[in-house]
Amino acid sequence: MVTAAEKKKNEITKTIKTNEKKWGKTAMDAGWTAFPSIILEKQHALGLDALDVNIILYLSTYWWESENKPHPTKKTIAEAIGITPRTVQRRIASLEKAGFMKREYRPDKDKGNKSNKYHFDGLIKEIQPYAQEKINGIKERKSAEKARKTRKRPH
Repeated sequence: MVTAAEKKKNEITKTIKTNEKKWGKTAMDAGWTAFPSIILEKQHALGLDALDVNIILYLSTYWWESENKPHPTKKTIAEAIGITPRTVQRRIASLEKAGFMKREYRPDKDKGNKSNKYHFDGLIKEIQPYAQEKINGIKERKSAEKARKTRKRPH
């Protein structure tokens, strides 16, 4: 009997193998991230521009477990996407003001501050209606396709 953990591991392995076929094993071995495509699809409707999405996507590469929020430095983010740390700081402040992100300051009594942790609860909440709308559309298309295939054709 296959346990739930084994089933999940098998699904992840299948996903990785599928993505290796698309992107190549070397690229996948270098690292990959799961990211809801609805954020990319609805970025304009959400009021996000390409730089905002790039920052969110980059932060997501550091977020592997729900409870362990991403916390790269602004300098690390800036170097990765080719902007200044100050631009990262302004854009994250803007994302926070829009309610998509929350910064968690991490004071360090010896060094001043550690890098911020970033929470995406607002963005996650905001994408839910778009995600549900897409799921409903997929269900409707599948239902229509099934109905079309089962219709009898006139002789």
